[in-house]
Amino acid sequence: MTLPALTLSEDQAEAFDRVAETLRGVGIDIEDASLHPNMAEGATALAVLGKAGSGKTILLAALAEALAKAGVDTVSGDYEGKRRKDRRTLAILAPTNKAASVLRNRGVPATTIHRILYTPVYDPQYELIAEWLAGNGTRPEVEGLSDQALDRARDFYEAVKSVPGALASAGLRGSDFILGWKRREEPLDVGFVDEASMLDARQFEDLREIFPTLVLFGDPAQLAPVNQSGAMVFESLPAPSILQLSRIHRQAQDNPILDLAHALADPQLGFGDFERMVELAAQKDARVVMGQRVESDLMARSPVLVWRNATRIRLITAFRAAFGAPEDELLPGEPLICDGIELPLKHRKKRIDLEARGLIKGAQVIYMGPGRKPGFSRLHVMGAEDPQVSAASIVKIEKPDEAEPFIPFAARMGAAFLHGAAVTIHKAQGSQWPDVQVFAPDLYAAAQAGRVEAGVALWKRLAYVAITRAENRLIWVVRNRLARPTQPLSIDDLRPAAVPLSLAPE
Repeated sequence: MTLPALTLSEDQAEAFDRVAETLRGVGIDIEDASLHPNMAEGATALAVLGKAGSGKTILLAALAEALAKAGVDTVSGDYEGKRRKDRRTLAILAPTNKAASVLRNRGVPATTIHRILYTPVYDPQYELIAEWLAGNGTRPEVEGLSDQALDRARDFYEAVKSVPGALASAGLRGSDFILGWKRREEPLDVGFVDEASMLDARQFEDLREIFPTLVLFGDPAQLAPVNQSGAMVFESLPAPSILQLSRIHRQAQDNPILDLAHALADPQLGFGDFERMVELAAQKDARVVMGQRVESDLMARSPVLVWRNATRIRLITAFRAAFGAPEDELLPGEPLICDGIELPLKHRKKRIDLEARGLIKGAQVIYMGPGRKPGFSRLHVMGAEDPQVSAASIVKIEKPDEAEPFIPFAARMGAAFLHGAAVTIHKAQGSQWPDVQVFAPDLYAAAQAGRVEAGVALWKRLAYVAITRAENRLIWVVRNRLARPTQPLSIDDLRPAAVPLSLAPE
């Protein structure tokens, strides 16, 4: 068969052919670039597994490109338009906004699972613009929008296939054109799920209700969800449905970070031996650093990765003290982690609204300042396509040796947040940052504890996940010290460049 323009290795090509065979069985022929009615019964799930650098993202991109050439529509979650009888669909999903943004930065049009489970309800007059942008209608006339504004929306959409982004470029806010959110009622066709090691059983079942064909892309060496007893959802699939990628493609780039990550597979390797490997790598390559202290400047956008909650809380306390943050308020630029939505069941519509805008458990957020109402915060959701929102917030600042967190301010109910200057390695899964600080004393403590998860020493799983979060530079911090910041906290890097981004209504 003729493979896509990307050059695939032998194991990738085998996986490509296996997925292509499955798609052909449901009426999508990516070899002939043709679509046929889906006559298959039941659901199918495959898993493509491989460690960091094995080419999972390259394969995912090749398959997505082949599906697009066959005429399959990629669903982004922001607007779908009117359904056609013969329409076939693909959604490329990740568990978090940050994980989805990693794919988008590599040219893969990914969205989050929540944005597929819940679809937006558009105001009718602005839905006319969305239909026009999607090529399903004529240029509309909308009261209050000039021809120049519509031209800006069209130009934006041609460059970036995002309806909310295009409407924002015309000067609209999300609260202008999105009336609310509803649970998806009709199924889609094909779902590709990246970072599948993060899926829990409930999410997997939700996805199987929507997608008759699911392909999971995951790393079996990562950490399983906390509530899954060390198991990952793809481990429940039958052996013929699991495809393995073994070749380490990025090794050709002589990547010392990946060399260290894959060295952890040696069952004889002890913590001391591994730390000496890190030290030797740092002597040879600037992409690996033996840090003598935690860099507080980096913590504002790239959290320190730790194992123990006690370590996390101590580092956060030190970070806030270093930047002179008062106990009773947050400074603009402080990082937060969404800890879930605290709303009663009767406010289900509001919960859906907040989750669809990216405020899901584990989301990384930067505090921009107080909102217009008491208890509201202006927030920047890292990795979200439309990142700036305003929402009722409950911010909890944990303190060392104190059972209850300190709450500098809070709405009665809304999105709950913990501080995000340091996070556990579990919560860092799915994310990547240019520079990553790993707090080595915590991994030493895990090694001393002698704990094992799924037959592998826990410290090795933790180290593997932490190391592979680094895109460009790994900082292996060996001492329990914090460097003074070189500049105050700022939000200048997060401000919109030209047009207002949508705000959730207060």
